[in-house]
Amino acid sequence: MYTSAGTIDKQQQIVEFTPLVKRLAYHMMARLPGSVEADDLIQVGMIGLMEALNRYEEIPGAQFETYAQQRIRGAMLDELRQLDWLPRGARRAMRQIEGAIHVLQQRLGRSPSERQIAEELGVSIESYQQMLFEARGTQLIHYEDFSDNEDDDFLERNCAGNTADPLAALLDGDLRQVLINAIEALPEREKTLMGLYYEQELNFKEIGAVLGVSESRICQIHSQAVARLRVRLKECAWTSIA
Repeated sequence: MYTSAGTIDKQQQIVEFTPLVKRLAYHMMARLPGSVEADDLIQVGMIGLMEALNRYEEIPGAQFETYAQQRIRGAMLDELRQLDWLPRGARRAMRQIEGAIHVLQQRLGRSPSERQIAEELGVSIESYQQMLFEARGTQLIHYEDFSDNEDDDFLERNCAGNTADPLAALLDGDLRQVLINAIEALPEREKTLMGLYYEQELNFKEIGAVLGVSESRICQIHSQAVARLRVRLKECAWTSIA
């Protein structure tokens, strides 16, 4: 890792950690619209890797791979914030899905099935699944969830800089526990998917192989799970749960 002069061999490290950049990019791509190019994410991720190499020598005792992951992922998220990457139609589709889930949960007292959500929306199961696919990339919490303006920027766009992190504030304490409980209450297949994606860091293609369905179907199931979680989190925010 180090040259004879005791400094990091940056060229060797770039070669060694390029697969990490690609893995992070393709993992993130699973939730992004088709308008986002994997090569673009890889390019900005490589910039993040080089920034990590330049700064790492100033951070004694740090584990480089952990630090590099943070810098690479941060560079990719910065790029996505600038692109404002989720189309307005996708936001609208997710709001419709969430509205149907909310109504059905109140009526049934439990999480509705996929077919019940489609019926509430007045569309075929195929049309509903297409809505789920188009809504891929939806974040768990947006600023516009707490306003009536559909054109507000995303939560993550407003998380940069040295100001307080609104996501951290929202997920602090009781609301964090609500999220944990909401994940536990997901249908089993959706809960398994979330664990494989967020904890095991498998991409959608790999998860599809585990669950025996296509990559596009995993994308749909993920969008549905996110919709259920968003409904629960917004219900708690609206009622100021303590």
